[in-house]
Amino acid sequence: MNPGTDSAPIRLAELVAALSLGIDLGFGQPMEHVLRQCLIALRLADRVGLREDERAVVYYTALLVNVGCHADAHEQAKWFGDDVALKQTKYAPGDGRPKAIDFFRNFGAGHPPLHRFRLGLEFVLGGHREVVAMVVHHAAIGRMLAEHLSLSATVQQAIAASYEWWDGRGWPGKLQGDAIPLAARIALIAEYAEVANRVGGLDAVRKLAGQRRGGHFDPRLCDLLRTEGETLLAGMDDIAAWDAVIDAEPALALVVAGDRLDAALTAIADFVDLKSPFFLGHARAVSALAAEAGARAGMPEPTLALLRRAGLVHGLGRLGISNAILDKRGRLGAGEWERMRLQPYLTGRMLRQAAALAPIAQLAVQHRERLDGSGYPQGIGGVRLSREARFLAAADAYQAMREPRPHRPALSPEEAAAELRAEVKAGRHDGEAVEAVLQAAGHRVPLRRDGPAGLTIREVEVLRLLARGL
Repeated sequence: MNPGTDSAPIRLAELVAALSLGIDLGFGQPMEHVLRQCLIALRLADRVGLREDERAVVYYTALLVNVGCHADAHEQAKWFGDDVALKQTKYAPGDGRPKAIDFFRNFGAGHPPLHRFRLGLEFVLGGHREVVAMVVHHAAIGRMLAEHLSLSATVQQAIAASYEWWDGRGWPGKLQGDAIPLAARIALIAEYAEVANRVGGLDAVRKLAGQRRGGHFDPRLCDLLRTEGETLLAGMDDIAAWDAVIDAEPALALVVAGDRLDAALTAIADFVDLKSPFFLGHARAVSALAAEAGARAGMPEPTLALLRRAGLVHGLGRLGISNAILDKRGRLGAGEWERMRLQPYLTGRMLRQAAALAPIAQLAVQHRERLDGSGYPQGIGGVRLSREARFLAAADAYQAMREPRPHRPALSPEEAAAELRAEVKAGRHDGEAVEAVLQAAGHRVPLRRDGPAGLTIREVEVLRLLARGL
């Protein structure tokens, strides 16, 4: 991409903060949970006297501490039904150690008794090792994302140790005490303190610090929460968390633009696609297909860049959808389908917080809208659906058909093309966009699809709207 065609640079903090909103949803927490835990972590960092460069490590560690937890959501749903509900149990009262009764209460949730029995037998024979490995992998995956985002080695090390416990009984269980990076210790206790404060106030935070002092958490940090919690947690209920976190970014803010922005968005897209094996590589493919189709249609480079980036992030909202729904092999129920229809809305909700990301969000949120107004989340159609949105929608639809889904195998190129063209005839997809996407995918298409008097399909559509007084 030519740097000169780029839009306003975007702060890396804005990208990571936007991603954190999806992490909140994946843990069944209200949006901005991670942002508030970041603010608590920064206050703790200030209280223990960290330098500005050390504070930067705390900042990004706190924002990314749980980013890897969605990567095995498919397996979590396999064993426990609803992966989002399972992750909510992380913040249950107690000493923080997993309880066998909690595991078996959720085991095979949503399935008939016989299926739960068979699953239990499989778990006893070897599945328990798979579950333990999941937790170990979470921190490693988070470290990989930090590396792809070009964050410092110190940040990567802290994220890699973010599940270690003070007493050495965490994951992967290689570090304990002061050997655990201080940023990881601060981010860990801040995460739990945010939930305790939101649910039960200062008394709950002090109780948490007392119960887990010297076990789960650093005793020094526990003592700070118990003695200075009122100051450390002041205003958390009323603070504008997004603005506060972005404003609190340490000095020498990291800015991404041009190829660096594309690389950062690609890294985030790849990690989001890990949530389900049915979507691996989906965002990359949609991004490339939409941009190539736009280029064949003569779109200018700034528009192609927007298409490419919207294609990369269009699926971020899947972080907020349980894999019990995403990976369900049977027909979705009414409630499940309504949850699925929220995915584009959640994508927009995550990205619109940052002004610099708003144009990308505006396009990405429309990837499931249709010309006849039958799409979602807003049901817009006709002229309200931008040309770029039509191309993104066609690219996403074609690519989805070419990939397997829980309820069907992948369609062949010919089957996908035929189905997409049928959607054009039904008035749901734009003909120009579909033919450009099919051409970009390697299909042979007519050089020009003319309407009456040599008018293009788009020109015919405009005349129809004019005739209707629109």
